[in-house]
Amino acid sequence: MNNQKKVSVITLGCSKNIVDSERLMRQIQLNDIALAKQPEEADTVIINTCGFIEAAKEESVNTILNAVALKNEGKLKKVIVAGCLSERYKEDLIKDIPEVDIYFGTENYEGIVNELGGTLKHNLLGERLLSTPSHTAYLKISEGCDHPCSFCAIPLMRGKHKSKPIDDLLKEAEFLAANNTKELIIIAQDTTDYGKDLPGETNLPLLLRELSKIDEIEWIRIMYAYPSRFEMELIEEIAINQKICKYIDIPLQHISDNVLRSMRRGVTGSQTRKLLNELRTRIHGVTLRTTFIVGYPNETEKEFEELCEFVREIKFDRIGTFVFSVEDNTSSFILGDPVSKKVKESRKDTLMEIQKEISHKNNSEFIGKKLKVLVEALEGDFYIGRSYRDAPEVDGEVLIDRNDNKLIIGDFYYVNVYDYNEYDLFAEVMKN
Repeated sequence: MNNQKKVSVITLGCSKNIVDSERLMRQIQLNDIALAKQPEEADTVIINTCGFIEAAKEESVNTILNAVALKNEGKLKKVIVAGCLSERYKEDLIKDIPEVDIYFGTENYEGIVNELGGTLKHNLLGERLLSTPSHTAYLKISEGCDHPCSFCAIPLMRGKHKSKPIDDLLKEAEFLAANNTKELIIIAQDTTDYGKDLPGETNLPLLLRELSKIDEIEWIRIMYAYPSRFEMELIEEIAINQKICKYIDIPLQHISDNVLRSMRRGVTGSQTRKLLNELRTRIHGVTLRTTFIVGYPNETEKEFEELCEFVREIKFDRIGTFVFSVEDNTSSFILGDPVSKKVKESRKDTLMEIQKEISHKNNSEFIGKKLKVLVEALEGDFYIGRSYRDAPEVDGEVLIDRNDNKLIIGDFYYVNVYDYNEYDLFAEVMKN
C-alpha cells in the first residue's frame, strides 16, 4: 500500500452518484492508493458534485470552497472536482474557483485515475467499493435520459439514455452478491426505459428475471419508474417474482393536466390514475412511493388543491415533495419563477401534512401482521430494520425490541408488528 498518497472521495447528491463514486474508489484501491474517510486525513480530495436543483448546487459549491480552504491552509495538496455540477458549469467553475486543480465531468473514471498517477482497470469497471452497508447496494442499469421534462437539467448533465449491457449488469450484481449484498436497489434516471437501445428483446422484466437467479440476492427493489413507460409485462413480473419487493417508486410530479402538459411529462391525469389502479389491482400489497413538485410556474391555487385531493384519494404509502427550482437552459426557464418562495414552502408543508395523516392510517393496518425485515443497526433499545415497504434513507423503519435478542446486522428476520407512528412500525422478533 502506498501510504504516501491518500485520497478522500466526497459524494453529493443522489444514489446514481453513489454508484459512480463506488466504482471510482474501487479503481483507486486497485491502484494501491490509500483511501481516507475524512478530507483532513488525505492528500487529495475528490468531490463528486450534484447539480440537480439550486439547493444541491449550493451544497456542491460550499463543499468545493471548504476543500479549497483546506488546501490554502496547507492541509491538502490537491482538490479534484467531478460530477454533474462540473459537467454542467465547468467553465464557470474554472473562472470562479480557480484554486481547484482540475475539473472533470460525469463518469470520467480514466481521467481521474490518471490524474492520481494510476491506470484504469477496464476489465474491472464492474467492481465497486461499497459506501453503503454491504447487505444493500444500488445497481445503476442505465445512464442519461431521453425524456423532455421541462424542469429537469439531467439530460444536460448526463446526456441521452444509454442502457448498460445485461451481461455487464449480471457480472456487477454477482460481484456484489459475492461481497454479502442481499438487497439490490435498481436505479437509473428512468428504470422503465432500460433496454430500449439494446439489441433484441432486452428490457427491464428480462433483467429482473436474470438478476433473480443469483442465489444470494433476496430482495430486488425498483426505483425511478417513469409513469408513461410502465408496461404490463413489468407489472406482471413484479407481481409474480418472489424476489422483487412489492414496492414501486414512481415519480409523478403532478396530477393537473395543465401542469403535466407544461412539464412535458407525456402522461395525463387520467392515464396516471389508470396506471395506479392497475398496480394496486395486479400487485397484491404493493407499496407506492412518489414525488411531487409544488410551485411550478403555472400551478395555480386551484391546481395545487387538485394535487392535494389526488393525494387524499390515492393514499400513497410514501411521498416526497420538492419546490420548483428555475434551471438554466431547461424549457421551463422562460416561464420564470412567479410563485413566491413563501407560497412554495407553504404548499410543500400542506402536502406533507396531508401525507402524514395518510401514512399514520396506512401504518395502523399493519398491527398484528408478520413482516420480513432486513436488520441494519442497533440503536439503544431497538434494532433498526426495513421491510419491503422501505427503501433506505427516504422511507420509514421498523424498530424491533432488543430485549434479549442478539440479531445479526445484515440478516433477515420475521417480526410481528405491535405499534406504529406516522412513519415507523414497532415490532418484536417472531420466535421459531
